[in-house]
Amino acid sequence: MAYPELLERARALASGPRRVLGLVGAPGAGKSTLAARLAADLGPQLAVVVPLDGFHYADVVLGALGRRERKGAPDTFDVGGYVALLRRLRSGEEDVVHAPEFRRDLEEPVGSALPVPREVPLVITEGNYLLLREGPWAALEGLLDETWYLRPAEDVRRERLVARHEAYGKDPAAARAWALGSDEANAAVVAAAAHRADRVVDPG
Repeated sequence: MAYPELLERARALASGPRRVLGLVGAPGAGKSTLAARLAADLGPQLAVVVPLDGFHYADVVLGALGRRERKGAPDTFDVGGYVALLRRLRSGEEDVVHAPEFRRDLEEPVGSALPVPREVPLVITEGNYLLLREGPWAALEGLLDETWYLRPAEDVRRERLVARHEAYGKDPAAARAWALGSDEANAAVVAAAAHRADRVVDPG
């Protein structure tokens, strides 16, 4: 689907009561870029973005668990916290729900950074593992009204990842090693759940 069609579908989701749209894809698929573009075009009265990445465990926790070198894997997220947030967002009982965000300049989550007013009808949430149903991720069942799986060309996705790692401080060799190592392992997990998506999108 071309972007104008995706925007119109998102606008339709924003035309009624609170809905949650999930954008899913492997690392580097363009989830945050598409989410930000949709939210900007719809405007703050209609849409707000709440990324899964705000629920990364802090580095100190990952270190204690021995998972620091696998940051970004399914077991390096506070899944229960994310599920609880989605339930709060869907309930509409609070005037404002404050969600965490992930700061790439810090490589850490920052709590309560994203306000979501009750009157905003569409929450766009994006992340790698929204379609997983194993372990604690099974609790996501029924919390997303629609899911779009982003599937760009693999060479494009990998080069984006390398560039992103370099932009945030890794040297070229380390950036490529992470993109083709940890990120690639996570991409395989994400792809295995793609069949659960409502739509498959090539974001270009």
